[in-house]
Amino acid sequence: MSGHEHDQAHHDHDHGHPHPHEHGHRGLWTRLRHAAGPHSHDHDRAVDPVLESSAEGLRTLWISLAGLAATALAQAVVVALSGSVALLGDALHNAADALTAVPLGVAFLLSRRLPTRRYTYGYGRAEDLAGIVIVAVIVLSSAAAAYAAIGRLLHPHPVTHLAAVAIAAAAGFAGNELVARYRIRTGRRIGSAALVADGLHARTDGFTSLAVLAGAGGVAIGWRWADPVVGLLITAAIGVVGWQAAREVGRRLMDSVDPALTEQAETTLRATPGVLAVGRVRLRWVGRAIRAECEISVDPACSVVRAHDIAVSAEHALIHAIPRLAAASVHADPLDSADHHAVLQHHAGAA
Repeated sequence: MSGHEHDQAHHDHDHGHPHPHEHGHRGLWTRLRHAAGPHSHDHDRAVDPVLESSAEGLRTLWISLAGLAATALAQAVVVALSGSVALLGDALHNAADALTAVPLGVAFLLSRRLPTRRYTYGYGRAEDLAGIVIVAVIVLSSAAAAYAAIGRLLHPHPVTHLAAVAIAAAAGFAGNELVARYRIRTGRRIGSAALVADGLHARTDGFTSLAVLAGAGGVAIGWRWADPVVGLLITAAIGVVGWQAAREVGRRLMDSVDPALTEQAETTLRATPGVLAVGRVRLRWVGRAIRAECEISVDPACSVVRAHDIAVSAEHALIHAIPRLAAASVHADPLDSADHHAVLQHHAGAA
């Protein structure tokens, strides 16, 4: 008994005519909406949790994009007045961080599309690919910060309008920290590792702003070396945050899940009436949703219908017990001494 996919019912519908792209769409806007969004006659599908979380993620991206763009613009004005190379780098960092919303926004739009015969699990993995881009940007930001700090250490440069530079740097830190918290909080709520990584990237740019602030303070008291030295320390901090983001995205790409979720799934299966034993339980993230593959054992004397009902009950219990679980495949085996999978043993190495 396997393949009890609850969401399959949403994908299959019978309206008496073929579905795949035979509706005669007219107009550029209609075609763009067709390419980026779900295409189904099942109106309940338009408000499912995946689409709602996509909308929330997009809203977070656009709001944070506006905030970072305003911060970068204000810093650019001060750069023109002070000639601060450090503040210029910070403004460029903020602009680059705002632009990371583009690949992530594209990923959120792609995740709205329904599964196809080629992409049978849907397009949720697009967010993981966007996460790789964000981690790459963090690494490049760290390298750029290190290069600028070493260059300033080797070739000191006078900075004027220190008060304005300090205020702009503080504004940069505040803006990035607010955006970081907003992105990380939303990303964790909707299960988007890429959005969490993007929030961590915004936090690295906040650290860069602190470096500018500390450097301006050091220059004000005559420590011309303060700016580059603090910049190197912040570069190390950016590296740590980049490692955290890479680890989170990498774990998602490697199908890692919280072990507590696996234990919860096993406990839920054991508590299901009719389940006599629990075999292998596997969970994996696909975008912002979890899918499960589970094995259970039932009474060998029960009918096929009864075994099927137990498997469906187990799946239903899992969907209620595991947060963001979209579907589960529950395979029921008879509990006896026979090895009903012996014919598959020689294929185990290729699995």
